[in-house]
Amino acid sequence: MSGDRFDPVSFLERAVPVASNEDVGPMRDLLVETLDAHGADPTVDNAGNTIASKGASDPETHLVLNTHIDTVSPHVAYAREDGIIHGRGSCDAKGPLAALLAAFFAAEPGPAARVTLAVTPDEELLSTGAAALDVDGDLYIVGEPTGLDVCTAAKGRFEGTITLSGVAAHAAEPESGANAIDALDSVLEVLRSFDDGRAAHPDLGEATLTPTMVDGGENSNQVPAACRLVVDRRSVPPETADGFRSSLLDALQSAVPENVDVEFELTERPTPFLEAFATDPDDELVTTVAEASRAAGGRGDVRPFTAATEASYFSPAPVVVFGPGVLADDEGAVAHADREYVLTDDVRTAADALVDAVESILS
Repeated sequence: MSGDRFDPVSFLERAVPVASNEDVGPMRDLLVETLDAHGADPTVDNAGNTIASKGASDPETHLVLNTHIDTVSPHVAYAREDGIIHGRGSCDAKGPLAALLAAFFAAEPGPAARVTLAVTPDEELLSTGAAALDVDGDLYIVGEPTGLDVCTAAKGRFEGTITLSGVAAHAAEPESGANAIDALDSVLEVLRSFDDGRAAHPDLGEATLTPTMVDGGENSNQVPAACRLVVDRRSVPPETADGFRSSLLDALQSAVPENVDVEFELTERPTPFLEAFATDPDDELVTTVAEASRAAGGRGDVRPFTAATEASYFSPAPVVVFGPGVLADDEGAVAHADREYVLTDDVRTAADALVDAVESILS
């Protein structure tokens, strides 16, 4: 059980009203205050990560419990009805945080074990916290809304811009220039066929490559000298961001007309992209959390997670994604939507499951 000293639902009732879409400071203050009140002695590093640990200093098993405190904009006000908490962050990811806190406070690591709670401040944007996190774990549980299922894999997300460079000319004499927009025809064909012949991942299925934004041309009576196309890549292992960039550029250079130059660059960001990850569904971490979820009253199904997550920063160590709440229900989007909510029974179930799983891992 989640114990008498810490009530995850009561914590969630305090946490959801605290806006953390533009400034995570007040929410981090609440987290630090809660950890202090339970004798956890937390620290906040230079990247804004909140970290607390207990157990052996040189452990044979180091379990890391991770989630984030930032939310997307705009802030959605807190509301409570029987058995349901509404508001921004209720499921993504303050509900999972509440469950992880219950497990952390209840944990009593054995003489060769250690548990660390590591809560990041910037998951929804650039993952600056996770990228700077200096925690060397052997196993990771990442809190996200999974409907109490145990998620062992997720696709990565890369973004980049294809730039086509031709030669401007008068539209009355189009053959005197090199039409960059006209070259989009061959580019789009490359995108459609890019994954032909590639094997689907056994858990995540096929990668996707989608054109999402395009712009080009300066004047309506001029052959356009430049055109830019943004693409969205949802990757599967073992593809990396650099590997994707190189292979797509090679394919584009082979297909675009000789009179048009083509470049492809990934979108600049100060942190690595969230790449795909996959943990063996038969790994002991997976089976332990799944059994604990079922014992507590959850489904405990083992499946992929449908969104990108900071869990990829911790792979290839065994990592699972788990928590109360759902990304979407039968009515539509829940996380990141103005109807965001979490069931209080699911928060308690997740807390009980994590308390049992952590005890089993660290004993």
